[in-house]
Amino acid sequence: MLGMAVGTGNIWRFPRIAASNGGGSFLVAWVVFLLLWSVPLILAEFALGKRVRSGTVGTFASMMGERFAWMGAWIAWVAAAIGFYYAVVMGWTLRFFLAAITMQLQGEGSAELWEEFSFSPAALIFHALALAMAVTVVLRGIRGIEAVVRVLMPALLVLVVVLAIRAVTLPGASQGLEFLFKPNWSDLLDVNIWLQALTQNAWDTGAGWGLVLTYAVFSRRREDTNLNSFLLAFGNNSVSLLAGIMVLCTFFSLMPAAAASEIVGASNEGLTFIWIPQLFDAMPGGAFFMILFFMALVFAAWTSLVAMFQLVGLALEEAGLKRRKAIISLAVAAFVLGVPSALWQPFWLNQDNVWSVALMLCGLFFALIVIRYGVTRFRAEMINTADQDIRIGAWWDWAIRLIVVQALVLVGWMCWSVRNEPLWGPLGVGNMFAQWIVVVAVLIALNGVFLRGLKKRAQRLN
Repeated sequence: MLGMAVGTGNIWRFPRIAASNGGGSFLVAWVVFLLLWSVPLILAEFALGKRVRSGTVGTFASMMGERFAWMGAWIAWVAAAIGFYYAVVMGWTLRFFLAAITMQLQGEGSAELWEEFSFSPAALIFHALALAMAVTVVLRGIRGIEAVVRVLMPALLVLVVVLAIRAVTLPGASQGLEFLFKPNWSDLLDVNIWLQALTQNAWDTGAGWGLVLTYAVFSRRREDTNLNSFLLAFGNNSVSLLAGIMVLCTFFSLMPAAAASEIVGASNEGLTFIWIPQLFDAMPGGAFFMILFFMALVFAAWTSLVAMFQLVGLALEEAGLKRRKAIISLAVAAFVLGVPSALWQPFWLNQDNVWSVALMLCGLFFALIVIRYGVTRFRAEMINTADQDIRIGAWWDWAIRLIVVQALVLVGWMCWSVRNEPLWGPLGVGNMFAQWIVVVAVLIALNGVFLRGLKKRAQRLN
């Protein structure tokens, strides 16, 4: 589960968002939403996976009622849609890892490589390679996933720790630490910082995606839901902190603070692939640490993509497909539907905007399951079971209800933030809602198909 949660959002996105939102002030809000969004949803997903022992489609059919199976399919579709363009991002990490090994990123090499490689036919090769790496693991089943992640996850943690230690030993690194950990309390009056902190939590912990539920299906009956949920949430965010230390300490050491904040805070999706190599190129032994950085990025992207495909594969099984056919069909669809994101930047930006906002609705749907069941009853019967070392208090009841408000506020804020974009442009609200409406209409129409698939799968398993 930690391999699922730790992805490029921790290493690629977190330092940039923290830098552009006040550093230490952002951390305060980020920790608050760890407890108000991530932990409550992880607890709910973990408990549902253990109790129902079904993927997202089966869980919603069982807990919300059969006519709501489409909600579980929505969650699976959002994971699939993100996976289509996330595989493109993993392809970028693979290409730059290869370039770091072959010493192509020295000087202005990183900017030149990004310019000629990104959104070019060459990106399709690495898109396909990323998909092949993920599908090969998923085809081996849950034990195969565990075997691979058991190696990749410790390796990733070691790489991030080594890079963070190197960063804090640089001259002037203390300025980066101060920026990251010393809050300016007046900044907390800025609503935008709180909204960015909530968005980052939704992205980098995997809470509300359905991924925790998917892996919890395979957990032991006596697995400690509560302890593992906290370990997952805080373990994931610890990796984000280490990544922030690594990037910000290096920046404040090698360039003026103002320039560092400006570059790290920039929103261009390719900027990480340009300025990180230039950073490492300016430090002693930088070529070696550059290889470690991109290796860590590859591992993070790989383990997260595997989790997405496991979730979607299980949903396709619940729709009536056999596992191998489901995974291979998913791989083919992911390549074909990922081609536009690999070749055209506006399309990549559109998909990232449309489906990252849709994740907020996924969190909302999980909260609705709990509310329908009865929040206090859910906590008593499915979370605070006899085999738990940690007891969850009544604060969770209020937090899970608050998730409904948080999700709706986030969707509203994200729509407001692109109000100046053309309505039907890549980032336009009309474009986003049109895609949502089409998908929801199709999934509702297929609700009966999902139910028949669930019955067939139950018969086959029995």
